[in-house]
Amino acid sequence: MILSSVLQAIGLFIATNIDDIIVLSLFFARGAGQRGTTARILVGQYLGFAGILGASVLVTLGAGAFLPPEVIPYFGLIPLGLGLWAAWQAWRNRGADDDDEAKVEGKKVGVWTVAGVTFANGGDNIGVYVPVFLSVGPAAVVAYCIVFLALVAALVGLGKFVATRRPIAELLERWEHILFPIVLIGLGIFILVSGGAFGL
Repeated sequence: MILSSVLQAIGLFIATNIDDIIVLSLFFARGAGQRGTTARILVGQYLGFAGILGASVLVTLGAGAFLPPEVIPYFGLIPLGLGLWAAWQAWRNRGADDDDEAKVEGKKVGVWTVAGVTFANGGDNIGVYVPVFLSVGPAAVVAYCIVFLALVAALVGLGKFVATRRPIAELLERWEHILFPIVLIGLGIFILVSGGAFGL
């Protein structure tokens, strides 16, 4: 029974978080050359995912008043806002992109930025996890959460692996300042539109 729950949890985690690899690899590309980038991304990913699990469990326990389902799509405003800010920064510093030293130095990736994007990107995860949690017992919910939290580290490792492959790393380094805001803005719009926010 426990093994079955673990296998189901692994499959559910992969299905709902595979898109995070692209976002994580862009975070790694953005923070290339900065000390502590991996630790900040790991902590941010854990904080964001803990928020996702906490919200899922609260909704499952009947705390609909705390997080009504119609609020979930508005999480898309977080990556949308961060993406617009990153686009503004890239446009404002466009002359500095020619400076090789500035490219090598990279940019500091903040823990709360990673956490915010992770949580916002997990709005659809909450929508998937809640019905699953409702259909299993409390012990299985605990097993799911433990497996999910263990797999977060593997997800971050995979994001780093993708970002550090030389051809991919060179591509990301060259286009990161454009790809990063595009991915965040696209992610935000997708979350808003797919959830029907603002009557879209």
